[in-house]
Amino acid sequence: MQLTFQPIGILHTPFHQPTGMPIQPSSQATREGHAEIFPQFAAGLKDLEGFSHIILIYFFHEQKKRELIVQPFLDDSSHGVFATRAPSRPNPVGLSVVPLARRSGNILYLENLDMLDGTPLLDVKPYVPDFDEYKHVETGWLDHKHAKMKHADDRFAGV
Repeated sequence: MQLTFQPIGILHTPFHQPTGMPIQPSSQATREGHAEIFPQFAAGLKDLEGFSHIILIYFFHEQKKRELIVQPFLDDSSHGVFATRAPSRPNPVGLSVVPLARRSGNILYLENLDMLDGTPLLDVKPYVPDFDEYKHVETGWLDHKHAKMKHADDRFAGV
């Protein structure tokens, strides 16, 4: 089976290399940018501006490594890639929940970005706490970690 995705837009961010980027949207609240939605998909943005946060699904376009065992940013031990948010995945798809500052036509102005400039955007979904937030969660190996590292080092930069 072969899957084909068509980007619906492109992400414009202040990050031109992985090293030094925030490792998650919540790790740095000051990095702004925007999503340029291609004109043929702009009608799909109708009513999105009423949401404070959106979910971005995107393609790690610069990531060439495909590893099943990785050392994530928040740990010195190795873990299975599916137990991490590392970009070095069999299918290099990323997901970020970010604040939507405003919409102007086909442009979504965003905050707390954690992806490279030029990243192809595959989908946008509204963040809905009733659907997306769970009250009782366990976070596996992360239960005992405190997010000390806020920015990416070069461990996944060898694209």
